[in-house]
Amino acid sequence: MIKILVDCFGGDHCPQAPVEGALKALATYPDLYILLTGDEAILQKELEGKAYDKSRLEIVHAPEVIGCDEKPTDVVRLKRNSSMMKGIILLRDRDDIAALVSTGSTGALVTGALVRLGRIPGVIRPAFCPLLPTMDGGIVGICDSGANVEVTPAHLRQFAIMASLYLENVYGVSKPRVALLNVGKEAEKGDVIRQEAYKLLQETPSLNFVGNMESRDLLSGSYDVVVADGFSGNVLVKTTEGTALELLKKLKKEIFSKTIYKLGALLMKRMFADMKEFMNYQNYGGSVLLGTSKVVVKGHGSSKAVAVEKCIEQAYRMELSRLSEKIEAEIVKYEHYDV
Repeated sequence: MIKILVDCFGGDHCPQAPVEGALKALATYPDLYILLTGDEAILQKELEGKAYDKSRLEIVHAPEVIGCDEKPTDVVRLKRNSSMMKGIILLRDRDDIAALVSTGSTGALVTGALVRLGRIPGVIRPAFCPLLPTMDGGIVGICDSGANVEVTPAHLRQFAIMASLYLENVYGVSKPRVALLNVGKEAEKGDVIRQEAYKLLQETPSLNFVGNMESRDLLSGSYDVVVADGFSGNVLVKTTEGTALELLKKLKKEIFSKTIYKLGALLMKRMFADMKEFMNYQNYGGSVLLGTSKVVVKGHGSSKAVAVEKCIEQAYRMELSRLSEKIEAEIVKYEHYDV
């Protein structure tokens, strides 16, 4: 039985979305056990009238709520009975619990995971790795996307190793093509950090390093993993998501501007629906925090039930593949060189 904690208070659609997402995941995976963290009375009310296997779900009472303006360090020190921190502490203390899924504060989650859980031996810094769809129907992982604003070449090599193992073991991508986010494709492009990282990535036998990538090629399908510092990676992901959403809005506006466009849209209704689903980030789960001693998945703050279900699926598959053990086995090969 794989046990996963779900933080039910922190996102825009809590507790409805985490509860519904958890129940959907329970129905899909018969060997899954869910622990919901949050105010017990509210969660019991949310579960009323819903059909689920009561032997595989329990509530962990955590009455405190984390405010959006609270400092992450204050949350870790003072909000031990919040749904997020209660989950992190349980994840640390109980060997039978495999993972935590949360749509709450990113800063609090990262700080709590680092302080309370710790890192996989050899990992310098954990990193976020969200997934985006590519134009050829595949996926691409961006690592890092917000956990580490400042990095060294050694950090970037570890991000590449962890993300490559993630794509290969959890999503079945054979020999993931790894690229370094840069301002040009030539090897000499970028600052000193990027130039040195390029050499390190080239010298890492376990990586299928294919060179630099310019941001415009992110969704081309030519890459499976893109390595970046947390600042650049976060901007890359949000710019891509935002551009896709705005293009859909523009397309919808233009369609309704003329009768002839409306008639044409009727004939292409199915195609537009498929395109909307393709671009919907809710279908791709959350950002996994690679490098922590146990599995942590951060869902988008606006995640609905389907996104929470996908986050739980990510955590489930990561634990099933024993990803943390594989990351440790590979990272320690370079621990004497990475600082």
